Amino acid sequence: MVDESLAGLEERRAQLYRQLSATGDFRRGSITENYRRCGKANCACAQPDHPGHGPRYLWTRSVPGGTTKGRQLSGVEVEKVRHELANNKEFVALSEQIVEVNEAICETRPISPLAEDAASGAPGAEKGGSSATSRRSSRQR
Repeated sequence: MVDESLAGLEERRAQLYRQLSATGDFRRGSITENYRRCGKANCACAQPDHPGHGPRYLWTRSVPGGTTKGRQLSGVEVEKVRHELANNKEFVALSEQIVEVNEAICETRPISPLAEDAASGAPGAEKGGSSATSRRSSRQR
């Protein structure tokens, strides 16, 4: 963000939100294409130059807890899932841009006079801190 005005930054953010809403269906993960040998001695896949049976497609993704989940995809599902994975990349890129623009907006937006009064301890400004009741209840635990 090169010294844009606050109005320009807010318009850029609104534009990114519009793009984000048009992202469509998306999902995390990746697709791998696998070939495997069945292990039967008389099968064609047992020949040294044969790639094996396949392709078989596996969609995998990380899930909370540090594990990975996977599911075999049918041939008709592969293109649909590839499109959804591409949409996820677009979603992630737009999300990063939105965060950058929001940070620039936060830096550009002026501090309100009420916030300045509260920070300086001006008369009538409320001080922060815990109330007596919250301290009392935390001691009882």
